[in-house]
Amino acid sequence: MDAQDVIIRPIITEKSMNGVPVKKYTFEVAKNAEKIQIKKAVEDLFEVKVEKVNTMHVRGRLRRQGRHQGYTRSWKKAIVKLAESSKGIEFFESMN
Repeated sequence: MDAQDVIIRPIITEKSMNGVPVKKYTFEVAKNAEKIQIKKAVEDLFEVKVEKVNTMHVRGRLRRQGRHQGYTRSWKKAIVKLAESSKGIEFFESMN
């Protein structure tokens, strides 16, 4: 699996941006990606040193619109902590 296939998009929320000063970054990743693949993809794409990767599956939530209802899609989230000696990811740093 290629690095661009593993990392789908960055997660830009208020809660995820609170982790930027301590070098924690949140990404949506492929459902079948493993921690080692995620670590390698982040290191290749952003040229940083990853210390730790935490992953979780986000379940789809029930949504209603009038009398119609359905579920949002389920996806996988990864929180990546960089090493202290590593530089930050420029994309997230410019948003703070």
